[in-house]
Amino acid sequence: MTPQPLPYVIEPMLEILNLAGIAVFALSGALLAAEKRQDLVTFVFFAVVTGTGGGTVRDLIIGAPVFWIHENVTLLICLVAAVAVWLFPTGVWKGRALLWFDAAGLAAFSAFGAAKGLMFGLAPLPAFAMGVLTGCLGGIIRDVLADEPSILMRRELYVIAAALSAALLVGLVQAGAPSGVSGVVAAIAGFALRGAALVRGWSLPAYRR
Repeated sequence: MTPQPLPYVIEPMLEILNLAGIAVFALSGALLAAEKRQDLVTFVFFAVVTGTGGGTVRDLIIGAPVFWIHENVTLLICLVAAVAVWLFPTGVWKGRALLWFDAAGLAAFSAFGAAKGLMFGLAPLPAFAMGVLTGCLGGIIRDVLADEPSILMRRELYVIAAALSAALLVGLVQAGAPSGVSGVVAAIAGFALRGAALVRGWSLPAYRR
């Protein structure tokens, strides 16, 4: 699909948001490989899959050129993230670093994914869906490959946080706000919700017959 003429384009701030999302998701992938005591090749593989998974599927669905195959920076970011986790002492990444990096990547990717959907002419609701998919899919693929329980099978505020970022981005842009500002606000809101859920243990109610 050819990008449609729109009153805004992906601004530099949104590009920065995308690169930040790649970096923190790649770190989360490498951290999971570290928890599993894998080798450096697996560190790199997990970093790349987590950093590119959601955006790759999004681009294939909307008919965009897959974002990382025509430039070097994405794979370089993933490689640096993997090597950093491999080289730095375990204490640097101690505690719940994996969860916090994942939360940051979730929020950034959800906002950027929704913005890219709008840029390629999607209606607001499909653009929102592309934001949620971009934010969630990389982490889901990472967990499945590592034989970890998928976040979808836990009642945490994860998809809801992605949905908040994507919905805010779409809503603010439709209201006429600059896309760069909208992206930052949406990402901060999604990260804040996910962070509060991590700190306070918030979760969705389970189904009861």
